[in-house]
Amino acid sequence: MKLPKELLNGFIIFLGIGFYFLLMEALGLADLYYLRLLNVLFIFYGTQKTLKSNFAEGKTILASNAVSALITSLTGVFLSIIGLIVYSFSKGGDAYVGSLSKTFLFGGNPSVMTYSISLLFEGIVSAVIVTFMLMLYWDTRYASDKHQN
Repeated sequence: MKLPKELLNGFIIFLGIGFYFLLMEALGLADLYYLRLLNVLFIFYGTQKTLKSNFAEGKTILASNAVSALITSLTGVFLSIIGLIVYSFSKGGDAYVGSLSKTFLFGGNPSVMTYSISLLFEGIVSAVIVTFMLMLYWDTRYASDKHQN
């Protein structure tokens, strides 16, 4: 059984983000919040890969490609949040989350679930923004009334 490209590329996003964060933690950089913001590059990569594949297959309907791109990016975000929850509990739960950067999203001592839900909302927003940005980029390649003679 072949997985749909949206799920496969969403899984690639998950692997990229997971490897990136594990590398940051191994290098002792996990508390630098601005390095965490680079995870959006993995969302761009996976979503772009889906859109490029759709275009190569001749799928040029803008709305269906937007849905495909959004499914890809949201799959990566959801899998990453699930991975974060599992990893956080394996490292000590709330104590581990408390050791992360205090300047990133929170003041005080958030629980694993509070932290994860906040990151989920942030991830959903970034997935939507990335999808819109890439759809604007790919818009000139899609056939529509405004591009036809």
